[in-house]
Amino acid sequence: MMNWTLDKARPMCPQICELICVGIAKGELAPGERLLSVRDVALKAGVNPNTVQKSFEELERRGVIHSVRCSGWYVNENTDAARDELESIRIKKTKEYLAEMAQLGCDTDEIVKYLENCKGEKQ
Repeated sequence: MMNWTLDKARPMCPQICELICVGIAKGELAPGERLLSVRDVALKAGVNPNTVQKSFEELERRGVIHSVRCSGWYVNENTDAARDELESIRIKKTKEYLAEMAQLGCDTDEIVKYLENCKGEKQ
C-alpha cells in the first residue's frame, strides 16, 4: 500500500507524480494494475480531486499511465517511462542539492563528507 503523505510546502502535482513513479519503479504498482480512483487518492493525500486529475493527466502525457473510459487509470504495461521519469526527477533533485551546497561554500570533498556523515539517517 502506497503512502500518500505529501509535503504541504511543495507543489502537490509533482509530488503525486513522483509517488506513482516510485511505486512503479519499486514494484508496488504492477504493469496493468488499476490505480486508486482520483477521489480515493484525493482523500488519502488530503488534496483536491482536481489536483489528482491533473497529476494523472500529466503522467498519461508522459507515458507512465493511461485511462480506460468508464474504468479508471492503469499503469502502462511498459514501465520504462516511469523509470525514465524517476531517473529524471532524481537527477534534477541531485543538481538542486549540489547547487545549494555550492552556494553554502562546499566543494565536492565536503559534500561527500556530509553525505557520508548522514548515510543511514532517516530524514
